[in-house]
Amino acid sequence: MSILPPSRGGILFGLGIAYLLVQYIYVSYYNEPRRIDSFITTTTQEYLPSTNSVSIMHLNVSGIEAMIYNNIQTKQTNEKQPLTPCPQTPPDLNGTMRLLVPAQETLEEVAQQLSWLRLLEGGHQEPLDCRARYKIAIIVPYRDRLSNLCTFLLNMHPFLTKQQLDYSIFIVEQFDDGLFNRAMLMNVGFNEALKLRDFDCFFFHDVDLIPENDRNIYSCPDQPRHMSVAIDKFNYRLPYVDLFGGVIGMSRNHFQLVNGFSNMFWGWGGEDDDMASRVKAHDLNITRYTPNVARYHMLTHAKQKANPKRYEKLYSGRKRFKTDGLNNLEYRVKSLKQLPLFTYLLVDLTGRRS
Repeated sequence: MSILPPSRGGILFGLGIAYLLVQYIYVSYYNEPRRIDSFITTTTQEYLPSTNSVSIMHLNVSGIEAMIYNNIQTKQTNEKQPLTPCPQTPPDLNGTMRLLVPAQETLEEVAQQLSWLRLLEGGHQEPLDCRARYKIAIIVPYRDRLSNLCTFLLNMHPFLTKQQLDYSIFIVEQFDDGLFNRAMLMNVGFNEALKLRDFDCFFFHDVDLIPENDRNIYSCPDQPRHMSVAIDKFNYRLPYVDLFGGVIGMSRNHFQLVNGFSNMFWGWGGEDDDMASRVKAHDLNITRYTPNVARYHMLTHAKQKANPKRYEKLYSGRKRFKTDGLNNLEYRVKSLKQLPLFTYLLVDLTGRRS
């Protein structure tokens, strides 16, 4: 029995089907929002949440992470002599910061570019020649902005190191794909950071804001401080007097006093103004550096869906200051990992949706 060769039309039809299938797979993969853990290849330590404390599971360290981890651990362990307190104003600040751009938008590439800093695991750094005055946590709410995150880490680590700070960076990612709750993620970051270390103050930081002036010092403020006063997108002008968003700094005591952020703001907008109201209601003052110092560059990103009930929640907020915040926070930690550039928290907020 002879076998006839396939017709030209049949071959072209088959190739067309194969091409469409490849295109479908490509578009589905690259357009789907992806969590940070999908970009992580190896970790130094992973912490598994428990009811009372945090249990530790040691994992193998390899490649760039091993290089960074081993070098800094060795160097800092050898520092035995007592250190004098760091000066209130770091000595090498010149008032400018050049925007650094990642060679590739991957966490591994950024870690390689920052290997000269010898960071401790978990995105921790502290000065070697003096004793930092405060322990500072940088809390960053996150969802599906890898490009912004890479640029943020590449710029913030040198910026904070130059200021002789004892700091750790926490990236807090929302697990589900529903409306984003930025404020609740910052409450979670505050809670979980204190389980790992006794921090003195906290900076709640949008991932798309990069400081332009190294004299914009992230030291513990005596009063709540609005850091991002002058942003290039707004022509370096404060949009309105009571603005208290973008980047803010608060002591641990003050954040606990105002009961943290409201947990009620799902979607974009409202939570910052609610926090400003909480600050004023507790007889605290919003302080700022001058606009020529508190300057920021805003990275490009897709606009988020606005919260349709933000004004309703905002106007009724005063009634909930004592009952809505840190003291009624409910969430579940899905993953907690200490990576070379940051401590990563993946958290499930679905039980609190409203």
